[in-house]
Amino acid sequence: MIRRFRLWSAAAAAMVALAAAATMAGGPASAESNGGVRVMPLGDSITDGFNVPGGYRTELWRRLAADNYRIDFVGSQFNGPSSLGDHDHEGHSGWTIAQIDANVVNWLRATNPRTVLLHIGTNDMYGDTSGAPGRLATLVDRITSTSPTTELFVATIVPKSGADTQVRAYNAAIPGIVKSRADAGRRVHLVDMYAALTLGDLADGVHPNAGGYAKMAAAWYNALRSVPGSISDSTPPTTAPPTTPPPTTPPPTTPPPAGGCRVAYAVNAWSNGLTASVTITNTGGAAVNGWALAFTLPGGQTITGGWNASYAPTSGAVTARNVSYNGTIAPSASVDIGFQASHSGNTGKPASFTLNGAPCSVG
Repeated sequence: MIRRFRLWSAAAAAMVALAAAATMAGGPASAESNGGVRVMPLGDSITDGFNVPGGYRTELWRRLAADNYRIDFVGSQFNGPSSLGDHDHEGHSGWTIAQIDANVVNWLRATNPRTVLLHIGTNDMYGDTSGAPGRLATLVDRITSTSPTTELFVATIVPKSGADTQVRAYNAAIPGIVKSRADAGRRVHLVDMYAALTLGDLADGVHPNAGGYAKMAAAWYNALRSVPGSISDSTPPTTAPPTTPPPTTPPPTTPPPAGGCRVAYAVNAWSNGLTASVTITNTGGAAVNGWALAFTLPGGQTITGGWNASYAPTSGAVTARNVSYNGTIAPSASVDIGFQASHSGNTGKPASFTLNGAPCSVG
């Protein structure tokens, strides 16, 4: 028996740990509430916080509180460290998409969240994974039909050791699921969590380590900030211009010196669309106050929506400009932006980038 156990893969062992951990996330004696905007973290053990108590919820709470957002996490589960100001959530260790779908109506009716953060599908990456996108689509429809005024953020799942082919195939279907519902007027938004983490951000090949959970929190936070009303009545829109836009488009006041910026650019593509996650890092010694990132999209790519920046034009030579809340990049600090685009077969990346007219290194 011991010999067979040692032959299990790390992923299978983690799956057993997930199921066993389900009893650790029992319902609270009394839910916490501060009367703020109700946000439901929804998913499996990654939402629960396996390996790192509280998971991404701890850092997300810290970011929200630091920027004076009054948020009430809601859900039937309750755990996390004392530094987490609200321990309620709906993360169920070991659960699959179908298990979440079978219970979500009751959870929504019990808590009436304004916003749902959905990261689910990791436990569907065992065995035959081909039906997972269809199950996710059903779950999304269940949430939006039960609570049509809720802002639903649907994440691609984080990388998983030994199952990258399955994860990428599942994730590739998610933007289309989100876009078709958004086009139909439903409040559904995509968060590219796969691009936010690498295998190096995992503690056991399945669950993030502390750094990985912090990256998840940043991705959720940026997505929430991009959708008006998801975390407050005054959340800035993604396409808002800078607070004091210039009458024309000259470079902002503090352009970085040559070599003073670095751009990381990750693409997640499917049949006729893609998402691009872009990180701009100020490698210079002075803060950048107001920024414009210029790049040329490969032929056939057209931006259909974006977050944390305004984009113009939508194809060819594009300039991404800061929005009202992220115009300053301190030395060694970064800003995460991104967009969704259609393509005609070419899913390549821009060859170069300039920030306020100065060339950036890439990587």
